[in-house]
Amino acid sequence: MIKGLRPLLRRSTYSGALFAYGAVLASLPLLSFALLPALAWRSAPEGVQVVVVLVVWAALIGFVGLARTTRRVLVVSARRLLSVALPDPVAGPVADPDPVAVRTAARAPDAGPGPAARGPAAPPPAAPSRRDRWRTPLWLLLHVALGWTGALASGVLLFAALTLPGGWLDAELGLSLFGRSVRVDGGWQSWVAALGCLLLAAAVCAVVTKALRWSAPRLLGPSAAERLALAAERELRLAERNRLAHELHDSIGHTLTTTTIQAAVAGEVLSADPVAARAALRSIEESARAALEDLDYVLGVLREREAETAPTRTLADLPELLDRLRHAGAVVEPELSGDLARVRGTLSRAAYRILQEGLTNAMRHGADGPIQVRVAVAPDSLELGVVNPTGDATRTRGGPGAFPTSGHGLPGLAERVRLLHGEIDAGPDGPGHWRLAVRLPVRVSP
Repeated sequence: MIKGLRPLLRRSTYSGALFAYGAVLASLPLLSFALLPALAWRSAPEGVQVVVVLVVWAALIGFVGLARTTRRVLVVSARRLLSVALPDPVAGPVADPDPVAVRTAARAPDAGPGPAARGPAAPPPAAPSRRDRWRTPLWLLLHVALGWTGALASGVLLFAALTLPGGWLDAELGLSLFGRSVRVDGGWQSWVAALGCLLLAAAVCAVVTKALRWSAPRLLGPSAAERLALAAERELRLAERNRLAHELHDSIGHTLTTTTIQAAVAGEVLSADPVAARAALRSIEESARAALEDLDYVLGVLREREAETAPTRTLADLPELLDRLRHAGAVVEPELSGDLARVRGTLSRAAYRILQEGLTNAMRHGADGPIQVRVAVAPDSLELGVVNPTGDATRTRGGPGAFPTSGHGLPGLAERVRLLHGEIDAGPDGPGHWRLAVRLPVRVSP
């Protein structure tokens, strides 16, 4: 009994009823237009006039429901007054996105400069289906019908609840059911009847609100095409964030590693070798400037503003990367074969990032000794390799444990290589060495 009365005590029940009764006021102007055909056709029977008015009225209400603004207003109102979780309508026409195209775009490992660097584009819009187009008019018709029904029923019951006690306004209540009649015209029975009418009015509010809550997700909620579009948008957004995370990890992480080592080297040789200290400080300045460039681009994408030209470092920038490592005190032994300039586009940018991550790991976790870098360009493949000594790092790096392992480097490399349909091998290479080897399929430009 008490459980059944709980809906009558909730504020949302009456806010939902207020939402339903608001449709009564909103539909009154349309009712005045619907009366015009009946006024012009006075010779028609009364029943026919009523039907004509109702049909024209329903048509006008449905026409208003076709407007996109109407749906947005209804969604916001239902969300606040009915306490129904409804997402915002998809802006513009909705397309049925091609799942294959969305997956292909979302898995793009790298992007070039310009607009394409901001990530994959959303699928093109298309016209909604006829069934989806009529969902909002159907909701609006149901909304108006429930509003009028609830408003009339609760209005009569509230009027009875106010006039029955003590026979105010000479009011009396008569009920006839299955041949039995009950008449209430005063005394304590009128107060009981008034309370019953009040509870029935509250029950009408609860029923109307429950009906609207049940129908709102089905008619105002996202259609199947909109859900696909929202899912595709979320996938594209996650893919873009994943790409930016790779960008930050590869560029900023490498720069901070080399800058930390260079600062330690500069501090060690500041008194004994001022020239070397100044060279290390210049290298720190250059590294910091490159890091700021990368960070500005990433923040521009996150803030959804049009970014400047994206920083695109390719295999052609590999000598500069190796010079920064030498300024940090590392001994680098490059072995380059083939024309690196012939490898272009996404493959060249991805290869640079792979080598950058491998060299960063060698600087962070390797020991003293030469770091071997191998790049071999063949007609059908691009081979990358980084070999560094392992063991206790004795190079000046801020002490043991200065570069804790994040666990994102090798998995990120493996994901990048997989998306390029390549092969990766990382692990010990004999006693005291660690080897990273990557082979990528390539079609070089003529």
